[in-house]
Amino acid sequence: MIRLHNARHGTATLLTAAEVAPQVIMEILGHSQISITMDVYTHVMHDTQREAISHMDRLLKRRLPAA
Repeated sequence: MIRLHNARHGTATLLTAAEVAPQVIMEILGHSQISITMDVYTHVMHDTQREAISHMDRLLKRRLPAA
């Protein structure tokens, strides 16, 4: 059984992972303050940032001359 809350949370998580602006997500969810959106979905942004850093690390290692 999928609860409405789960679908809502899943939607917000996917939008956050897709780098949709937090202000837009806040409006879609109907939060009255951006802090509510940010408090709940910050972990997704941290995961996305970690992934981006990991990509940069791999890219930079490819470009380093062999020792």
